[in-house]
Amino acid sequence: MSQWYMLTLVGQDRPGIVSQLTQVLYEAGCNLGEASMIRLAGNFTTMLMVHSALPQRDLESLLKPLADRLDVRLHVDAIAGSLHDHPASDVRITVYGADRAGIVARVTSALAEAGFNILDLESTVGGNEQSPIYMMYIEGQAAQGLDELRDAVRPLADEDIDITIEAVDIMVG
Repeated sequence: MSQWYMLTLVGQDRPGIVSQLTQVLYEAGCNLGEASMIRLAGNFTTMLMVHSALPQRDLESLLKPLADRLDVRLHVDAIAGSLHDHPASDVRITVYGADRAGIVARVTSALAEAGFNILDLESTVGGNEQSPIYMMYIEGQAAQGLDELRDAVRPLADEDIDITIEAVDIMVG
């Protein structure tokens, strides 16, 4: 019986990680589903849906030598393979503020209380070491509307966190 797995790898970025990983999976008869791969501060990380007839333990054993050779951490979880389940974002939010602890928690908590479902979140630190700026880009769905979101994050302006909320036109074309 085939099963979907969520495979995660984390380690120092270098050329060839993706090609070596996908080659081993291909040779083992695995099929790939959705993937998210990104470099964060010199580290490579991926979440990759893998469909395989192999039991979880066998899939882990297959990938362990590669993970050891690449010096990356490997984790495999059995999951429900909900391919083609892509809710569309109807809101885009940008956040800027002096880099300090708590920005993500404060913003996402306010958004959650307003019924916002985060579908994608990226963040980075800009500026310089003396004046770092935290930047966050969020997309998701606003079940209760834009006004509710704006009201929820308004108090954060007093903490010098600049938040822009705009509708995404999902009927393009």
